[in-house]
Amino acid sequence: MATQMSAPLLLESTDAPAPPAAAPATPPRRLNVLVLLGVLALVAAAFGVRRFLIGLRQITSDNAQVEGYITPIASKVAAFVAQVRVEDNQNVRAGDTLVVLDGRDLRERLKQAEADLAAARATIGGQDGGQAGAQLAASQAAAAGAASTVQSAEAAYRKAQADLARYRGLAERKIISAQQLDAAQAAADAAAANLDAARRSASAARSQVDAAAAGVRIAQARLAAAQAAVDNARLQLSYTVITAPATGTVARRSVDVGALVQIGQGLMVVLPEDQVWVVANLKETELEDVTPGDSVTFTADAYRDHPFHGHVESVSPATGARFALLPPDNATGNFTKVVQRVPVRILVDDPPDPLHALRPGMSVEVTVRTK
Repeated sequence: MATQMSAPLLLESTDAPAPPAAAPATPPRRLNVLVLLGVLALVAAAFGVRRFLIGLRQITSDNAQVEGYITPIASKVAAFVAQVRVEDNQNVRAGDTLVVLDGRDLRERLKQAEADLAAARATIGGQDGGQAGAQLAASQAAAAGAASTVQSAEAAYRKAQADLARYRGLAERKIISAQQLDAAQAAADAAAANLDAARRSASAARSQVDAAAAGVRIAQARLAAAQAAVDNARLQLSYTVITAPATGTVARRSVDVGALVQIGQGLMVVLPEDQVWVVANLKETELEDVTPGDSVTFTADAYRDHPFHGHVESVSPATGARFALLPPDNATGNFTKVVQRVPVRILVDDPPDPLHALRPGMSVEVTVRTK
């Protein structure tokens, strides 16, 4: 019986279906490629988000150029050109001689002015006081003598009046004769006349002192005028040597030896080498977040692979169109809205680089990082 039961079991185990086969494993190489693509996708997404966020606070414009001071060199006197010591595009330092003018006429004028100054000094004074001083001293001495004469005349007048009073008393008592009284009266009248004359002379002497003092003041004014004339002549003579006002480069030389130059005539220009900045004309719709102090990176068209650094110094108070020769008038009826541009001044933070010199007029592309 045991044998009979085992047979069905054997048949049952033989007829059972086989278990499903296991799925083939993913090749490791394909898995690595998928992981790499996923990492690259994440990096690209992160980079894109970063660029987007940076772009929200960056303003880029190619409407920008380098600006700089252009110092005109002009003549301050009319004279012939004796020497020209520079050429176009030559580097000069502050104080270097650029042009020398013929100053012989101005030297003669200086000699004449110095002669007038010497005459004025002789008039006003020196160790001996000068002519005006001597006149003042003489008038003061005369005034002092006149004052002494007045004092003497006053004493004589008082004595004559006292004598006259005594003689009148004696005459009333019949001690002296009428003739003696008349003589005393005449002496008193003469003393009074002498006193009046002395006082008038003293007054005239004081007037002479005032006139001499005025003469001294006039001589002093003439001396000051003569000194000013000498200083002016020396100044005019110094203008015959024209020097560079700043360190930079000479350009647009338009003068030659032998030419007659007039006052104010331009001879050349000097461009200072360390006084350049960038003006970026940004759209008015981009200025909301631009403030002084924002960092700036820019590249010049001449040096595409060399970045420069700077910062926003100031923003113009008006658009560029307002400063045009013929500013637009939107009230004429033909109105078309145009986005205006506002000049933004950018200072260069990098030190001057002779190999990458920024010259006024160069085109640049700026990127402003707002805060």
